[in-house]
Amino acid sequence: MTTSTLGAPAPHRSFVGGLLKTRELGIVLALALLVAYTAIDNPRFLSGQSIRDNLLNTAILAVMAAGQAVVVITRNIDLSVGSVLAISAFTVATMMSANQDLPMIVPIVVGILVGAVAGLINGVLVRYGKVPALVVTLGTMYIFRGLVYSWAGGDQVNADELPGPFLDFANDSVLGIPWLVLIALVVVGGVSLMMRNYRIGREMYAIGSSPQAAELAGIKVARNLIVAFVLSGAAAGLAGVLFASRFGTIDASAGTGYELNVVAAVVVGGVAVFGGSGTVWGAGLGALLLTVISSALAVLDINQFWQQAIVGSLIILAICADRLVAVRIARSLRKRDAHV
Repeated sequence: MTTSTLGAPAPHRSFVGGLLKTRELGIVLALALLVAYTAIDNPRFLSGQSIRDNLLNTAILAVMAAGQAVVVITRNIDLSVGSVLAISAFTVATMMSANQDLPMIVPIVVGILVGAVAGLINGVLVRYGKVPALVVTLGTMYIFRGLVYSWAGGDQVNADELPGPFLDFANDSVLGIPWLVLIALVVVGGVSLMMRNYRIGREMYAIGSSPQAAELAGIKVARNLIVAFVLSGAAAGLAGVLFASRFGTIDASAGTGYELNVVAAVVVGGVAVFGGSGTVWGAGLGALLLTVISSALAVLDINQFWQQAIVGSLIILAICADRLVAVRIARSLRKRDAHV
């Protein structure tokens, strides 16, 4: 998506917007077909407990995907989110095991702050260190993971050491909707609102479309990039709290491999890896699709390899679709300039 100086829609935005909506509709249709096929083979796939488990698993991934989507829209990537989840989860679990009477809001705030600090480190290194985000976050991914291993020292926090209300939070619900799902909806909806309706969101789209043009237009690229990484880190930190509450037993390996699933969810959800287009809601749908794929293959007793192969294929298809969009836009711009 190309934006003007103030992030206003460009003439061809309707084409891009329509295509993105089509891609999101495609995710919904793929979900429907997958669920229908799996349910026909095994009706228990649509049981209340199965649906609940899928939603709870999606919630953690969707929260992380919301933050990652913002970073990818700015034409960057954050590979450290899995390690940030781990350090947040272990911090919160250690704190709650030592202080049984803390209210739930305390670990949530602490987890978000831990993640935000990690995101700030990433953002500062990317912007002022002039190092590609891929390299920076690959490095911090190992640094943060190493810190957790050093801190844990081979130990783990067990569920029986954590207060009951903290563990119950993952299974408690409001009007039948689990708290984790409600939090994920609030995060995805809030970040989506910011990106669609506020200037900072439009500026991030502009940065992703063309960082150089954004600089010339007077957009504060440094500030916005740092904000994007802080959001991604904060989302991963919050996901760490949800992870600790849901699974209870936490060790230094928590969240291993999540970074790849998060990036996959964002790309499959229609956020262009080249930056400048895509939606946070699409990233959330991508998280739901990947979770359902994993669950469906387990129900259908299909080898785990095929899950990885399918996800990899979806990523390649999404990247190819992004390139086709870029080519179509370039052609339409050339035609428009030729007629001027």
